[in-house]
Amino acid sequence: MEDLIKIRGVIADHSTNQRWVFKFAPIIEANMHKRKRQVCDSWRMDETYIKVGGKDRYLYRAVDKFGNTVDFLLTKRRMKGSAQKFLNKAIGNNGKPKVTNITKAGLITPQFKQ
Repeated sequence: MEDLIKIRGVIADHSTNQRWVFKFAPIIEANMHKRKRQVCDSWRMDETYIKVGGKDRYLYRAVDKFGNTVDFLLTKRRMKGSAQKFLNKAIGNNGKPKVTNITKAGLITPQFKQ
């Protein structure tokens, strides 16, 4: 980000960029959710690890039966709390699914209140 701003002739410190991210990321996320297409009520959820910047990170993801992304979460560590946070975020943004298939993980356990 700092390099992109330098290309445009603006000199900004990396801490300034970090403050901008903290300030504008929630606004961008809210705007993104307004524009996002509705997902169907049948989800497939899984977790996997990927390399980001040469380090292992855990990716929690959910897609609907048509392959549209429901939500995702990238974390440093594999923890039950992270999986629960991801599931709560996905339900909060998209509503409660009728059917949820969970693959390759005993970690993500949906606990819906009827």
